Amino acid sequence: MAQLWGGRFTGETDRTAYEFNASIRFDRRLFHQDIQGSIAHVTMLAGQGILGEEERDSIVRGLTEIREAVDAGTMEIDESCEDIHSFVEAALIERIGEAGKKMHTGRSRNDQVALDMRLYTRQHVTETDTLLKELLRVILAAMEENTETYMPGFTHLQKAQPTTLAHHYGAYFEMFKRDRQRMADIYDRMNYCPLGAGALAGTTYPLDREYTAQLLDFTGPSMNSMDSVSDRDYLIEYLAALSTIMMHLSRFCEEIIIWNSNEYQFVEIDDAYSTGSSIMPQKKNPDIAELVRGKTGRVYGALTALLTTMKGIPLAYNKDMQEDKELSFDAMDTVRDCLTLFTGMLRTMKFRKERMAASAMNGFTNATDAADYLVGKGVPFRDAHGIIGRLVLYCVEKDTSIDRLSLEELQKISDKFEEDIYEAVSLKTCVEKRLTLGAPGPEAMKKVIEDHKKYLRN
Repeated sequence: MAQLWGGRFTGETDRTAYEFNASIRFDRRLFHQDIQGSIAHVTMLAGQGILGEEERDSIVRGLTEIREAVDAGTMEIDESCEDIHSFVEAALIERIGEAGKKMHTGRSRNDQVALDMRLYTRQHVTETDTLLKELLRVILAAMEENTETYMPGFTHLQKAQPTTLAHHYGAYFEMFKRDRQRMADIYDRMNYCPLGAGALAGTTYPLDREYTAQLLDFTGPSMNSMDSVSDRDYLIEYLAALSTIMMHLSRFCEEIIIWNSNEYQFVEIDDAYSTGSSIMPQKKNPDIAELVRGKTGRVYGALTALLTTMKGIPLAYNKDMQEDKELSFDAMDTVRDCLTLFTGMLRTMKFRKERMAASAMNGFTNATDAADYLVGKGVPFRDAHGIIGRLVLYCVEKDTSIDRLSLEELQKISDKFEEDIYEAVSLKTCVEKRLTLGAPGPEAMKKVIEDHKKYLRN
């Protein structure tokens, strides 16, 4: 049992207890971060005269060789070790001898694991931001191409008013843009180095924590050693942000699933992102969209689990905090895969534009515009609302739409209708009249699209 403690123990740890306590099965993911942090630590120790230059060089060379050997597959991470820190230290001592025993000077496993987890999370925050940016590029490309692709807009999953695919996609652009802003916020807030906090109360060695932070590209050192080793707020924030990303993906997937159904047929999902049925040869199922929707709860679960773990922990470090890793790693993997696959599905998806426009016309999405038309003819809005309500009821009874009625039929309901009503309730007019910033009118959308292009360039 390779471990970093045991001097005051006279008996062997129970094998089952050792395995229950050990974390190397999952914290082996932190191998590169552990090497990175250790190299920075011994570099600082030598700079402070705590280690000699030859000792520093020997340790750095040994750590580099271990990293290269593991990466090349010529060395295996030994899972009989208690954790990744134990493995690295044991491997270093075996490789370079006595100098390796000095690597841990002025450091505790508490601030060591706090550093490793922070470095690992920071890397994933950056990766998530990159994936979100690529998704935004795909959304924006679809927006540019579909400013005049008409479709129904919905409230309560009922057809409400006409809009465009560009406008609809634009709503998701805003969501994922906010997700990127959350990544930037999390990065800024978490980017402080806990190394040097020791077990909880710092150390008597004259460490240069500012230099260590600089070596590891942190903004600076953390300012309270107890908080440094017991803080998991940054991870909770990240999991909360990942949960929000998954909520946005799930909403988008739900719409794609509906649009892909036989009843709507708005889109066709590429074969690369669809599956078939083992018994029904005609089926082409939107399984990727369904899986992304389904995996949302898995990410929510990681957030809830970590919040529950942390809620009753007194200062400072407690072993409960080892539970921050497995579910967090799983959530990070899940969101990475979901963003990658969803972006690919969206990039290759085809739109049935005529079907979308016909659906908008058949759902009385132009009813509000018909009421506005009457207002323009001097009818008070409340009266116009009632007139159009009766008009819609008439259309339902006749199984038709407002634009298909004859002028004679329209004038039976209100003598304010004239020949120009047909242009007023066309999809093109209904959309083009909505010119306020944020609305689906083509001029308004072009301005938004240009702003989005500038945002992505910057």
